[in-house]
Parts: sequence; C-alpha cells; structure tokens
Amino acid sequence: MGMKSSFLLILFIVPAVLADLRVGFYKPTCPDAESIIFRAVQKRFNADKSVTAALLRMHFHDCFVRGCDASILIDSTTQNQAEKDAGPNQTVREYELIDEIKKALEAKCPSKVSCADIITVATRDAVVLAGGPNYTVPTGRRDGLVSRAGDVNLPGPQVDVSQAFRIFRAKGLTLEEMVILLGAHTVGVAHCSFFSERLQNDPSMDANLAANLSNVCANPNTDPTVLLDQGTGFVVDNEFYKQLLLKRGIMHIDQELAIDSSTSGFVSRFARDGNGFKQSFGNAMVKMGSVGVLIGNGGEVRKNCRVFNPKNKPTVPSPPKKDKVSPPSKKAKNKKQKKPKGNGKKNKKTRAL
Repeated sequence: MGMKSSFLLILFIVPAVLADLRVGFYKPTCPDAESIIFRAVQKRFNADKSVTAALLRMHFHDCFVRGCDASILIDSTTQNQAEKDAGPNQTVREYELIDEIKKALEAKCPSKVSCADIITVATRDAVVLAGGPNYTVPTGRRDGLVSRAGDVNLPGPQVDVSQAFRIFRAKGLTLEEMVILLGAHTVGVAHCSFFSERLQNDPSMDANLAANLSNVCANPNTDPTVLLDQGTGFVVDNEFYKQLLLKRGIMHIDQELAIDSSTSGFVSRFARDGNGFKQSFGNAMVKMGSVGVLIGNGGEVRKNCRVFNPKNKPTVPSPPKKDKVSPPSKKAKNKKQKKPKGNGKKNKKTRAL
C-alpha cells in the first residue's frame, strides 16, 4: 500500500469498557484539565479549521491499531519504527498541538493526564467547535507501552460496502454504525491520488464534479487535496450525506454508501435528519473511544507524549559487609596450650570429628 493511500476509520466498539472510564475522572487530581485542553484546541481551530479533520483521523487511527492508548504519538527510534511512520499514518498531523497541550498540563498537574485522554478530549472539542455534537467524554485512559509500525494494517478506500462491513462487523459494529462513523468525512480531505481512478467515465460520480476535480488534479507532479464534503467541508453536519445522494461523493467507499441497498436507507435518513445524525455520531464516538483502553495500573501516564517514560532501574543490593577479625594478641599467641588430662591414650571420638 502506498505512502499516501487513504485508510478507512476502523473502529472497535467495546461498550463494557465504558464502566471502567468515568466522566470527571480528573476532577480530584487536575480539575482544570479539560479547560486547558479546550483553550488550546480553540486557539488552533481559530487559526486553521482543518484541525477538526486532523484530530478525528488521529483519534481513529490510534484507536484501531492497539486501542485508544496514544501509541500513534510515539516517535520512532533506531531500534523501533513506531506507528506514526507506517504508510497509513504518513498524513496524520497535529502532533505539535498534542505536545502543546501536554506541556501545559504537565506544568499544572505533573504526571496526571494521559496522552490518550488528551487525544480523545481534544477531538471532541474540535468536533464541537466545528458545529458538531457536544458529547460527554468519559476519561481515565492510560498510555500504551508498545508502538510498532508493523501493527498498522488499515484498508484503503477502494473497498465496497460488503468488504467494509466485514471489517466493521468483526469489531462489533452494526451496519448503521459504520455509516455513522464514515460520516466523519464531513470534514475530511483526500489527495487526488486517493480517487483519481473515478474521474474517468465513472457513472456514479456527478459529471460536473468529475470535470472540476480533473482540473484540480491535472498536474501529475503534484497531489493536491480536495474536501470530501463539497458543500460544508469544515462543518460537522449532515451535508456529507446530502452530497452522496447527489452523486458527489469523492471516494469510492463514500459514494457506495448511497448506492448499496443495505446502506442507502441510512444515508437518506441522515440526509433528512441533521440532529439525528449529530446525536448518533456523538454516541458512536464515545463507544469508539473505549476501544482497548488501558486503565488502573495498566500502561502509564507519559510525561512526554512522544516517548515512553524511562524505565525504573532495578536496585542492585550492596554486597554484605565482612566482619573484621582482630589479630590474636601476643599474650594469646604465647600462651601454652594445656594438655588434656587423661591416661595418655588417644580419644577416638575426637579423632573421628
């Protein structure tokens, strides 16, 4: 798979884990945690509204590989190629925003707030700032201790609905949940190389859209991006589904949602019911955020989101001290040993010892 290939957001749903996470987890230890996160995300959003799509992608890609454990944030070393350097993650961005948030939290509450929770809460805040649902995020995740590029295995956008659903169903998702979570493309972007094969006589794409995109993607030496939602590309709303009904889906899998008889009904319903979509999207995001989380004493709370905490060195016990033996005194040295009393015969028991 190429370095710039697009990847679906494959999400595990494990509702039972929600019982181990809780709303307000940091209230006793870092009461300002969520406010600190929100202010940083708001500042970044005001400068670049595409941050919402970037954080959604980071969150999804993190949760799919090893669960929501911030393993995607780890930098590679000479001994290990980490997840962020795998092909599917080459276009994941906003690592610097997570660094900024972590630095502020460490200054206020050292070693309290996990990087995994920072990603989860920051993504929610970005969704809210983009007009999406203000869903409540349970917290208490801990950071993972493993990050390997070889573990990253995400399918591309060329799959059809049945192929995609096979993957989603294996993770415990229903067909409707798959359609809802792919609705995150309401604020996404795609490189021309992700969909260029659709620009040549594809009857499922609106002819005018295909012509416009062909002009955008004409230069073979560049690979520009286009909005996946051609209506309101920086707003979390149901416009994405409306575009699909007009044959204006950009990627193959997106347009297939409106064509396949098993999913077209969901697309039509969400195209009509914007509020219903937002509520469903929030619920699905909360479920996705519980995938494979580490809690309690599992994992760690990193001080730097890019590196694992230094391992504690085992204590090496000091060698036992030898008792000092005083040299014999001259008096003892010169003292004659008394001969044992007896009849002059050897004692057999003493000899046996």
